[in-house]
Amino acid sequence: MAPILLAATAPAVEPTELVEAQRARGVELSRQLWDWSELGYLEERSSALLRQELAEAGFRIESGVAGLPTAFVASWGQGRPVIGLLAEFDALPGISQAALPERRPVPDRETAQACGHNLFGAGSTIAAIALARWLEARGSPGTVRLYGTPAEEGGSGKVYMTRAGLFADVDAVLHWHPSDRNDASPVANLANKSAKFRFAGVASHAAQAPERGRSALDGVEAMNHMVNLLREHVPEATRIHYVITDGGAAPNVVPERAEVFYYVRHPDPVVLDGVWQRVLAAAEGAALGTGTGVAHEVIHGNHSILPNDTLARVMDASLREVGGPTWSPEARRFARRLRQSLPADAPPLEAALEIHPLEPRLWKASTDVGDVSWNVPTAGLKTATWVPGTAAHTWQAAAASGAEVGEAGMWVAAKTLALTGAALFQDPAVLDAARAEFEGRRGPDYRYVPLLGERAPPLDYRR
Repeated sequence: MAPILLAATAPAVEPTELVEAQRARGVELSRQLWDWSELGYLEERSSALLRQELAEAGFRIESGVAGLPTAFVASWGQGRPVIGLLAEFDALPGISQAALPERRPVPDRETAQACGHNLFGAGSTIAAIALARWLEARGSPGTVRLYGTPAEEGGSGKVYMTRAGLFADVDAVLHWHPSDRNDASPVANLANKSAKFRFAGVASHAAQAPERGRSALDGVEAMNHMVNLLREHVPEATRIHYVITDGGAAPNVVPERAEVFYYVRHPDPVVLDGVWQRVLAAAEGAALGTGTGVAHEVIHGNHSILPNDTLARVMDASLREVGGPTWSPEARRFARRLRQSLPADAPPLEAALEIHPLEPRLWKASTDVGDVSWNVPTAGLKTATWVPGTAAHTWQAAAASGAEVGEAGMWVAAKTLALTGAALFQDPAVLDAARAEFEGRRGPDYRYVPLLGERAPPLDYRR
């Protein structure tokens, strides 16, 4: 796609029109990302596709930033203000689904866009191109910057990009996420930290010489038991979950190694750290009690989102101007059939067309957008890309994300992002107010410290 060159004297053009002009290409991008469904830090084709699209639209591309081969920064224009947009594109493991309204795993595939990041990546890319063309048509100064951010699902790609200073000169960052509702409210969420705990024991024949063995799996199970007892005694809003990723190979061999992968979450990073220390103590106690050794590797850590009411109001106004998604008769039939798989008390289909009130909310999930938000004023929105009542990380979310229902919500997001960016370019006073609110919320002595420390990116965490 070649960049459209528009003279500064051309008639005024709306950002939403420039988004709409890319509709066919946006669908192609989204469906290709959905079809590939590449996992975190392995998104070679997905990253290359978006970079090529942006380069052909006249963006300058920096690839492999922050030591992340699939991360990139695409810039158009020059000078201030600098408005950044985020684009995610990684998929989830352990789930497979066709773009159909009934459960239908795809043969020989164990990944899926069950969080809709194909829509996120394509929608943000289209919005960035539209915003650049809008600036060009006006002949106005300013920089549009699209951040290609890999491995949001447990890999903390944005944390490494933030740590590398890639957002240091940005005036505002805009983002969005697929959902079953349309909402631009300022949200807080859960800070999150994860680690793989690896227990080391002594192998032996489980029947002939069990006394010689020291089971690494016993260490894992003892740790899990103690952490499960801990759940009664942690602060409200704490979330702890785990999976055993290595439990041994055969019942008649005492496992000499075993691994469990833990996530711990809480809205307050300070509280999170206190719970995290108790989980570490449980691991040490489990090793001591089972005669095994244990080591842990922090995989990722995300700060909670720092809300910005000033930017949220602009985003909300843009969302209301755009309105909810428009479903064709075919999309409505798809949604009606998919809804049959949801709980009986799921909201009606018409809920996907509504705009929720602007009010502070707590989102009980985690994202590496949080780290960005503590370094630059940030605002986001959700749009109804899924049938109302659909939860993220489900086959229903994956199905809708590859179908027209998901794309209808993606267009709402792309147009809202473009309108919001245009509003910020036209009114620097709003950016000044957003910066003042940002500094006030952080406090005068704030110092950003990544929850994952100084570790190098875990580029193989999905292999």
